[in-house]
Amino acid sequence: MSTLIFAHGDADGIVSAAISLAALKSESKVFFTHPAGLYEDMVHNIKYENKIVIVDIALNEAHLEEFYKYISALSRRGVEIVYIDHHPEPLGIRLKEFPMTIIHNLNSSSSELTFKYFENKLDEDMSRVAIYGAISDYLDETPWVKRVLKDWDKRAVYFEAGVLSQGLEGARKLYDFKRRVVIHLSENKLPSEMSELVVRALMETVIEEEMRRDVKVNAKALKAIAYVINPKGSVSRAATYVRAYLKKPVGVAVEIRKSIAILSLRSIDERINLNSILRKITLKHGGSGGGHAWAAGARVPVEKLYYFLKELDEEISSAI
Repeated sequence: MSTLIFAHGDADGIVSAAISLAALKSESKVFFTHPAGLYEDMVHNIKYENKIVIVDIALNEAHLEEFYKYISALSRRGVEIVYIDHHPEPLGIRLKEFPMTIIHNLNSSSSELTFKYFENKLDEDMSRVAIYGAISDYLDETPWVKRVLKDWDKRAVYFEAGVLSQGLEGARKLYDFKRRVVIHLSENKLPSEMSELVVRALMETVIEEEMRRDVKVNAKALKAIAYVINPKGSVSRAATYVRAYLKKPVGVAVEIRKSIAILSLRSIDERINLNSILRKITLKHGGSGGGHAWAAGARVPVEKLYYFLKELDEEISSAI
C-alpha cells in the first residue's frame, strides 16, 4: 500500500509523522505543509496512493469548500483518508461532515492522538517519542502523558524533547533534514543520537539569546498587543518575549517575506481566543489565520499589516 503523510513542520507534526511512518510500515512519503497550503499541496502531490494521513494541520477557511470537494472525490475513488489534529474546527463546517476518519481533540497534542490511533501497530516504547511531541507543543499535562511518563526517566525525556524542539526551531524549509528527523524518530532513536539535530539545537540556543536581547530593544506596543517586526530568530519565541517585556496580554512577532507578513501570536489571558479572533479578521485583510486559543499564526499581505495589527488590537482590547 502506498501512503502519503502530510504533516506540520514543527516538533509535534514531525513526531506525529514519525509515529505514522512507524505504524504503517509501507511505502510512505512525508510532505510538510501548513493550513494555508494543505489543499494545494495535496492536489499537486497525490497521484495513485491508497492512503492519505494528515497530522497536526488545521483546516483553513480560505480553501475550505475546495478542500471538501477534493476530499469527497478522493473518498469516492476509494482512497482512505485519516485526519489527526488538535486545532479548533474551521468556521462554517463540522469536521464530522468530511468523508474521512477524524481523530480530533483540542486538549491533546497531535503526537498523543496519533500514538493512540496507531497504538496496536506500534512498539510500546514509541510512547516515549509521542511524549517528545507533547512536550514540544506544551501539552504534556494530559492524563495520558502523566501516566506514560512514569515509565520513563523524566529528566532524560525532557532533555531529548528540548534537543528536538530546539533543533527544529530554525529549520523551517529544510524539508530533507526534517524527513531525516522523521525517519530517525520512527526507529525510536534518541534525538541526541542525531548529531545534526544536536548541533542545530546548540546554534538555535545562541541565536535565540541574541534575539531575546534584540526584542527587548525593538519591541513596540499598541493598547493590548506588543509586537516586533523581523526578530532575529524564531517568531514564535519572539512573540513570547515581546509580550513579557511590554507586559501586554498578547505578543505578536512578524516576519516579512517579500509581499507576505507571517505572524506568530502568543497570549496568557484566558479571556482571549486568538484562534477565533484571527479566523474572524484575517480574511477581511486578504489573509488567513488560526491555531489555538493561546498560540496562533496568521498570514496577511504586507501592505495590510498595520491595518491588520490595529484591528487585532481593537478585537483584543474588547475581549479583556
